[in-house]
Amino acid sequence: MTKYTNEQKLDAVIRYENSSESINEIAKRIGTSKSVVYNWIKQFQYHGLAAFEKSYTSYTAQFKMDVLNYMNENGASSDKAAVIFKISSPKLIRKWRNQLNTLGVEALFSKKKGRPSMKKESNKQTKQTPVEGSTEAL
Repeated sequence: MTKYTNEQKLDAVIRYENSSESINEIAKRIGTSKSVVYNWIKQFQYHGLAAFEKSYTSYTAQFKMDVLNYMNENGASSDKAAVIFKISSPKLIRKWRNQLNTLGVEALFSKKKGRPSMKKESNKQTKQTPVEGSTEAL
């Protein structure tokens, strides 16, 4: 997946709004799908320049539920919800909906990343005195 700079996204939106090119032409020229370009246009129309600011965030389970509830109550698509809630990809919302439907609300909670830590036991617990008469006692 190619990453696009804010300038490239803004340039694509401006070219579309000036009616110099269609969404299809812009998408072909920059090497992406028309749905991606369409999403940039809608985000820009809804949020302005702030639409392209990077926001590295992890979403809370409550936020995910708010987005999914909004979609259910208003009949909004994942594309529209992504624009309104400033979520980078509608695919992420579809993933949340699928998780909720298959695994329930617990699936929306963030999982701890990485390997579980190895807890060190104290030396007293690991070294036990051998039973008298056993081979370890000798």
